[in-house]
Amino acid sequence: MRAVVQRVSRASVTVAGQTVGAIEQGLMVLLGVARGDTAGDAAYLAEKTAGLRIFEDHDGKMNRSLEELGGSILVVSQFTLLGDCRKGRRPGFTEAAPPELAEALYKTYVDVLRNRGLTVATGVFQADMQVALVNDGPVTLMLDSRKQF
Repeated sequence: MRAVVQRVSRASVTVAGQTVGAIEQGLMVLLGVARGDTAGDAAYLAEKTAGLRIFEDHDGKMNRSLEELGGSILVVSQFTLLGDCRKGRRPGFTEAAPPELAEALYKTYVDVLRNRGLTVATGVFQADMQVALVNDGPVTLMLDSRKQF
């Protein structure tokens, strides 16, 4: 499972002209599920995301987590994070999980965050979405559940 995590001052996702999720200060997460991922991958990545110390403390150092800040998270499914661009010019997506598994693990990721007491907004799984955000910093990190050790 892969995630692109961005610290934002605001973010939103729109489907068919309607805003379906929006947050103010917090994290924007693009989440991709790979073949072979499990609920353990989703839980690990959600806990890692919630605990990342990427918000500034009173000394201006990145030393506070989203949980400490009390911010929100916007999670959008993004299978293209599993795109393989090594050959040719057209990405291959054979590493992306099938939609049924991807949606279940996407929901697990969101549920773990909510169970930690975080406010979580989401996109619509498999929808054509337009995402808008203001990256704060900019701070952007990539997480991969298969690279935890």
